Order: sequence, then C-alpha cells, then structure tokens
Amino acid sequence: MTFRIAGLSLAAILIGLLVTAPHPQAQGAAPDPVFFQTQVMPVFEAAKCSGCHTSSGVASATRLHFPDKDAPAAEVQAFGLSLAALVDRSNPSQSLILAKPTNTIRHTGGVRIKPGSPEEQLVSKWAASLASTSDVVLAAVTKKLLESEGESAPKQLVRRLTHAQYDNTVRDLLGDYSRPAERFPPEDYVDGFKNQLTGQGMPPLLVETYSTSAEKLALNAFRIGDVNGLIPCKPASFSDAKCRDAFIRRFGLRAFRRPLSDDEVKRYSAVFAQQAGVGKRFNDGARVVVEAMLQSPNFLFHVEAGLDGRYADYDIASRLSYLLWNTMPDEALFEAAAKGELSTPAGRERAARRLIENVPKGRQALDQFFEEWLRFDRVVNAVKSGRYREFTPELALAMAEETRTMLHHLVWNDRNFMESLTADYSFLTSELAEIYGVPAPKDQFEMVKFPSDSQRAGILGQGTFLASTAGPTDTSPTARGIFIRERLLCQHVPPPPPGVITTLPDPLTDGPAKGRRQLMVEHVENATCASCHRLMDPIGFGLENFDAIGVWREKESIPLPTTGEEGPRRGRSVQLPIDTQGEIAGIPSSTFSDAKQLGNILAESAVCQKCIVRQMFRYSYGRLETAADEPTIDRIFNQFKESGYRFKTLLRGLVESPEFLRRY
Repeated sequence: MTFRIAGLSLAAILIGLLVTAPHPQAQGAAPDPVFFQTQVMPVFEAAKCSGCHTSSGVASATRLHFPDKDAPAAEVQAFGLSLAALVDRSNPSQSLILAKPTNTIRHTGGVRIKPGSPEEQLVSKWAASLASTSDVVLAAVTKKLLESEGESAPKQLVRRLTHAQYDNTVRDLLGDYSRPAERFPPEDYVDGFKNQLTGQGMPPLLVETYSTSAEKLALNAFRIGDVNGLIPCKPASFSDAKCRDAFIRRFGLRAFRRPLSDDEVKRYSAVFAQQAGVGKRFNDGARVVVEAMLQSPNFLFHVEAGLDGRYADYDIASRLSYLLWNTMPDEALFEAAAKGELSTPAGRERAARRLIENVPKGRQALDQFFEEWLRFDRVVNAVKSGRYREFTPELALAMAEETRTMLHHLVWNDRNFMESLTADYSFLTSELAEIYGVPAPKDQFEMVKFPSDSQRAGILGQGTFLASTAGPTDTSPTARGIFIRERLLCQHVPPPPPGVITTLPDPLTDGPAKGRRQLMVEHVENATCASCHRLMDPIGFGLENFDAIGVWREKESIPLPTTGEEGPRRGRSVQLPIDTQGEIAGIPSSTFSDAKQLGNILAESAVCQKCIVRQMFRYSYGRLETAADEPTIDRIFNQFKESGYRFKTLLRGLVESPEFLRRY
C-alpha cells in the first residue's frame, strides 16, 4: 500500500518527517484519521477530484494523487494525514487543499468545492487540524496505519496467449503459417492494450474456436506426413511405445513450454492408443495427441509453477520469450532451462541479450506493442468522406508502415527513442510524400528529410496519428488531445457524463461561419465540460493546421450549401483563419502551434519519457502499474534515461525487474 505526493512515496515522506525536527507551531495531538475517512474524503469524492488526481489521471503531473476507490480504510486515513504536505501551517486557510478545489488559486479543473459551503468548512477543519499537529506525531500515526495495512504486491493471474502469441506459437511449434487466430473473436482494448489480465476471459465462443482450430492444425500437421519433423524417431509400428513416448515428451515439452510429468505422459499415451485399429498409422495417434495438447490450459495459458517450483528455469524461459519475442522459446532457451542457467542473474541477462539482439523476432514482438500503443488499427480502419479522395486503404496501410519503419529505425539502430517525437525526417512512399508536400523518394519507405521550415516532426506529424484522431470529414481537437494525454502522458481522461451531447453545432447557423475552435467554446464555458476539456482541447487546437488526413492547411474550409437543379448541395466554401495557439496544461512553458513544437515539448518532458516506460510495463505484464510498482518503474526509467533513451535498455530493465520473477 503506497501512494505519492510531490513525486515521493508515502514511505519517503514518513522517513522525512521522522528525521525532521517538529515545527515550532505544531505540537498538537494527532488529527482523527477516521474523521478524514468518513467526513472529508466524501467531499473530495463528490467533487470528483480522484477522476483526474491519480497516477494515471490527467492531473498525474500535479502534487496530489488520490488512493484507489477500493482502497482499504487504513490507506485512506494515511492519505488524509499525508495531505499535511499541502498545508500552509502559518495560514491554513490558504492551503492548496482548500485554494485549488475552490479555485481561489487558479485550478484547471475549475470550481470543485463551492467557497463558503459546508463542504469547504469540513476541508478547512481538516487543514487546520493538520497545521496544528507536529511532524513527529503525524509520522507516528501514519507509521501505525501503514503497519496495520502492510505493503502488498499486486496479485498476478494466469495469462492467456494473445491472438498474436497464439499465431506465432503454432507457427514455431507446428510450422503452420495459416494464422488461425485472425478468425478468432476479436480482442478488446482494455487499459490501452489487448493483452491485459482483466480482459482475458474465456467466453464460450472462444473455447469453441480453440477446439476447432486445434482440430484443423493437427490435421494440417500430418496431412502429407510428418513434414515438419514433429516425431523425433522412426516408429516401427503404431504400437511402438518407445517412439510414442519420445514423441509425447518431445512435443509436450515444446507445447507446454516445460517437461511433462510421468502422469501426463501416461494420459497422452492413452489418448494416442485410442486411435489403434485396422489401417491406423502412427501419425493418426500423433495427430490426436497434438489436437488434445493444443486445447490444454498448459498450452493456451502461461501456467507457471513459480521460481520455487521444479520447472522454474522453464518458467523463466517462457517469460523471456513471450516478453521479448512474443512467441514460444527456441531450442537454445530450452537448453538453457534444462541446464539450470536461467536461475542466475548472469544466465538471465545472457539469454535476454541474445533475444533482444535477434532483430527479426524482436521486431515481431515490438511491432505488436507499437501497433497497440499507437492504435494503428484506427488509421487502417478509418473511413473518410469524399472530400478526401486520396485517402485510400492503401494509403492508410502506408501511414501505419511509415510509423512502424521509423520506430524500427530508432530501436534497432540504437538511437534516442525520444527522437520519435522530434525527428525531422520520415520514411515515405510517393503517395505519402504528396500528402506531406515533400519530394517523392526513389524507393518505397525510403528516408526523406523534411525542409528546415517544416512544421512536421516525429510521429505527431505523421498520418497515423493525424488521420486516426480525426473524423470522416473534420478534425477533432478533443480526440487529438485525448491521444496525447492517454498514450504519451499516461493520463486517463474520464468519459463524458451520461446524456451529454457531444456533437458540435453546424458552423453555418447563427450568424457568420464559425471554425472548429469557435464551435467548441461550449466545452470551456459549460462547467460540466470544462474541467476535462481544458486539459484536452488546447492540445488539439495547436495541431489544427493539419486536416483530417494530415495535409497541412493555412485556412479552414467551411463548405457552403448551394441550390441547383437537383436541390440543396454543397459546393463553394468559406476560408477561415486558424488559431493554432495550443498548450499542455500541467506542463510548464508548453505553448506551441504545430507538431514540431509539440514534439519537442513532449520529448523534453519527464512525464512523457516515463510514460513510455509505463506503457511498456503495462504491455509486458498485462496490467496497470500499482503504487507498489513505482520503485521498479523509477529504476527502469533511470536506466532508460542514463542510456540516452535507448529502447533496448528499457527492455533489459523489464527483465531485471522484480515483477519479471514474480510468480503468477
């Protein structure tokens, strides 16, 4: 149980309090933590402060992070005491925990607690109580609460193979390149990715699909004999028990990513024997064993005995391989596991380096991460209006490949990964070059350097981002702002309240034509909308020179209705100037007016830099990080930073983290 204020864990604050002399004006008795839990915390909850002020909220860069909504009472009470760090002891009424929610001091979220209300009086009473209590007393009470609750690591659950991992695994296990998982029920994005533990259920349709797939894969494996060498011996007959057991042990080792027990060998031998009969071949028995194993939880899930189990090294081999290659271990990893080499830090590091340096398989794993992190699916599946005839399915695929190629360039050439936001070049086709207004390259996806006066840079100047965060006809400053907040700053944006109308009015009603910035004024004038939209829309406004497919424009075109023989139609248009002044609330000195300026701001921001680590952590371990993970994330981030933001260093940091060795 850990939470943070001003970048410090509660434990760090506690240590600081214990070694600091008590404040001369603060010698009172401890405030009642139960009063905070039962009277004050409900005020903050009603004000929806925790919607933004969490480690993953849009206000994560501020000094205040609320505990989870399901946090135990002791954690909430300890949090209340930790607010002493935000109290002005010489003048409690001016404390930040009062001045911010009442908007006495400018608060991006606006007024959350009405000045002079009973709610403000409760918070004021708590601030006064904290101000009159010594640091030593606060530390002692906090320590007692921490001890009563205890620190607990997040529980890990058994992880199912993702669809991509399933396809990669059957390819490497059976030599089957048919990619059956592409016909499975689609995976949902949960917390930004498709591999999160909380979204990995086993609905009946998926179970049925696994069964059908196993049958087809097993049939294909032996359709024209054992072409992929799955049987490690030459059977004398169907009843060759020695060859049968050798096959079951060998194939089972690779399918389950660990050796089979004697009991398991007996069970699968019985399955094999059920195929005995006139005209039956050895391959018929092998086929049903393969079919059965492909439906086993031992194949479909990362079922691991833990580091204290008999197959600990095989567990590590499997984790290494699925983390760094997104597929099953190869022969070298199996051999290292059999020799016990992976139980030592040196052995794991040696294996990890080998896997990381295998570019083809490393690309396979990272491609999946990049595609989900940056939501390539949104541009590939985007539909645009007739205004954008040049936006074809082929162009959409080229946009995704452009981004993928740039990220490959940075990772595998060991370059500074923050260059993904600042690069003054990209990898273009002739069609993309036309969209971007630069000379066409000689070859497809060849590096093209942008002119020095270009406003385009990094992934934020690419069609993958610009087209996927816009509608069929118009841009969406809100969608672009949400993307930056959630994908690049790791800040969760709450959904709009129920019943809110999210469509904008027609730009041609109520007077002269209006641009999108004018139409969106409701977002900041309406108090219900303003608290979140002030954090999103200004980011998108700074990118309004890029239209709905990423073409640079100097003015915004508003089509005018005209009337002809066929009735009302759109033809002429009004050209309006674009105000591209943008900012990122919460990041100092963050005003910008194009993708190049925004990319530079984000690349220099520690919040963005650490967010890349967070996103890879979430993807690697299939869950959101918790407060207990923050020391690990800090350690990996420091390694990443010290390396000059080399992505391979980030990968090695994940392997070296305590979470990598934790039992599921």
